[in-house]
Amino acid sequence: MVAFAIVIILCLAPIHGCHCKGLFNATVALRTAKDAANGVVRPDVKAFNVLEHGAKPDGKTDSSINFRRTFEAACNFNGNAMMVIPSGVFLIGPVLFSGPCFNPSLLIIQVNGTVKAQPNVANYRGGRKDDIDWITFQAIHGLILTGHGTFHGQGSKAWNDCSKKSNCVRLPATLKFIKVTHGIIRGIKSIDPKGFHIMISMSRNFRIFKVDLRAPGNSPNTDGIHMSKSDHVKISTTVIATGDDCVSMIHGSTNISIKKVTCGPGHGFSIGSLGHYDDEADVSRITVKNCSLRETDNGVRIKTYKTNSPSKASGIIFQDLIMTRVRNPIIIDQEYGNKKHSRSSKVRISDVHYINIQGTSTSKVAVDLLCSSSNPCKGIHIDNVNLQYAGPHNDNLPFSSNCRNAKVTYHGFQSPPPCR
Repeated sequence: MVAFAIVIILCLAPIHGCHCKGLFNATVALRTAKDAANGVVRPDVKAFNVLEHGAKPDGKTDSSINFRRTFEAACNFNGNAMMVIPSGVFLIGPVLFSGPCFNPSLLIIQVNGTVKAQPNVANYRGGRKDDIDWITFQAIHGLILTGHGTFHGQGSKAWNDCSKKSNCVRLPATLKFIKVTHGIIRGIKSIDPKGFHIMISMSRNFRIFKVDLRAPGNSPNTDGIHMSKSDHVKISTTVIATGDDCVSMIHGSTNISIKKVTCGPGHGFSIGSLGHYDDEADVSRITVKNCSLRETDNGVRIKTYKTNSPSKASGIIFQDLIMTRVRNPIIIDQEYGNKKHSRSSKVRISDVHYINIQGTSTSKVAVDLLCSSSNPCKGIHIDNVNLQYAGPHNDNLPFSSNCRNAKVTYHGFQSPPPCR
């Protein structure tokens, strides 16, 4: 097994070649991330090594406090700084890396090692209102997480325990970003999280590039990338194979771009669930493009609860997608979670475009639009959809579309046939 290492860099002041917080340029930041992943850093960057703060790379000794001390030293350094987690396997429990930091430029975390989570979920206070996640970055203006390393959530015990409960609480996410602006995540791998792989909330201006997220297809609630109340998030050239949504976008997600992502196994790309909380912020300007899905439960899905919580989901584009043996390729479900409830969803869905979607479906109903009776879906456009049935031939039902309370406009080739 090849050992890896983690490094946190805080880019220095406004000098040539440095990426400064006030002048964020995603192209420059991604180039910085690529260089840092390969160990190329400026000579004026000061290194803060976790080994020098007492961390043990044996995979057995708890190094949580040593990671925190190293981060604090780097974060409080008034200049370019690098927090280095060298080759080896490090065991840590829940840690909070909190700003604001005093570095004039971006904080870069280069992961080239293996960081393992404490397996016992009791260490994360699961099941209480003050649940905590595994590694949390909070209130940081300018962050780069990069490298060739791995975060191993050791989630199997937590999944097994969860499967024995009728109402399992949300398990700790591997990486949580809250109130982080100007963020780059590049190259890292996440394996077997207890809960979500990556969670982004109340953050802005994020780029996620060449990330590899993996967990068994039957692992519960292991969303790949879950976001809320966040703006301008771009995900690209990433592989997600997990037990729940590959990417999930709930209330307050705006200006989200997902491109060249491979999804499967998993539950596809989901907007929602929406309508779960009071006073939810709207979801808008979402693009999922040039992605592939293989043997997922769903393809592209918008889901809302049948509650009285009003909000809007609009300006959504699903384009140039390839689906292989997907169970529900195109789905809007406004009766999610409580179909028997008499009231209808108050979430308004409009201006949704499905463009150039092709592949195979294992369901006879490949396009299933179940919209709210009190707030029908408006402005649904389906343009050039070519899906073929690839499921069992155990009945005589036709390959079809289903639409309820939806105003749909069709263009170009349509398979399955349009709703009538």
